[in-house]
Amino acid sequence: MEIAEFEIVVPLLGGLLIGISATLLLWLNGRIAGICGIAFNVLSQFTEGTVKATEVSWRLLFLVGLIVGAGVYHFVSQAPIPTSQNTSLGVLIAGGLLVGLGTKIGSGCTSGHGVCGIGRLSVRSIMATLTFMGFGVISVFVFRHLLGII
Repeated sequence: MEIAEFEIVVPLLGGLLIGISATLLLWLNGRIAGICGIAFNVLSQFTEGTVKATEVSWRLLFLVGLIVGAGVYHFVSQAPIPTSQNTSLGVLIAGGLLVGLGTKIGSGCTSGHGVCGIGRLSVRSIMATLTFMGFGVISVFVFRHLLGII
């Protein structure tokens, strides 16, 4: 197992940009930057056929900005694009569906609860974040150390 080089500047800047963007979205738009909620809303408006341009436009721009921003970072920094090794398409799809189910059950995702909810001192978000982080740690331990899968 390789030990990754400890770097503080890039994660610090990334966290700062996430915090600034979440704060600006709340101040200027009155919205919480929960990525799953933003994506679910866009998808539901298109599937229900009730597309409201004012509601969809900022959400689409936000989601496109996430993807384009990551692409710009990789292009400018020459950082390699992470790849998944030895992971089947079925496992990726199942994982994505479980995350989507969890965000519906938990009424929010890691970005909504972890970044915005904790920043607003929401007890529900603090509990949700402790829960998904705890189960993430447990899952890594089980899959890596008990099952030897990862």
